[in-house]
Amino acid sequence: MAADYLGMGLAELGSVSERRTERMVNPQLSQLPAFLVREGGLNSGYMIAQYTAAALVSENKVLAHPACVDSIPTSANKEDHVSMGTIAIRQTREIMSNVEIIIAIELLCAAQAYDLITEDHPMRAGKGTRVAYDIIRKRVPYLEKDREIHADIDKVVSLIRSGKLVKSVEEAVGAINA
Repeated sequence: MAADYLGMGLAELGSVSERRTERMVNPQLSQLPAFLVREGGLNSGYMIAQYTAAALVSENKVLAHPACVDSIPTSANKEDHVSMGTIAIRQTREIMSNVEIIIAIELLCAAQAYDLITEDHPMRAGKGTRVAYDIIRKRVPYLEKDREIHADIDKVVSLIRSGKLVKSVEEAVGAINA
């Protein structure tokens, strides 16, 4: 049950992250260029990345179905209740991998949105935000024209998995984990 609840919580985190991404790529909600690219039409910007995040959120909804509710008797009906813990952990691990990608897409879009905003309205980011932005931009350049962004997403997923992004932000602003 604990693994099932963890999977559900992670699925919700991914869903919230994707909604923030949608708000950035949708010019009706953000007042930024559509899909965070100046020269739209020929360039799709982060449109497909948002589709990817939305698809992963939908996959997580299926994966978040609690494994603990699906038990089958085994061992000649002597073991009548199986915890399904290993299935729950496997599902949760898959959800976690999907959420890392969803959050990486959000971070890429946030860096792109920051670049677009500051082109027109110079402003300064907060200390932690600036550190995160700089780390992302050291690895992934501004998206001016379409390119395959799978590698960009992978670079940010690696930052998330390594803990370097959080550690660098915490060095700038103090602990963010309670």
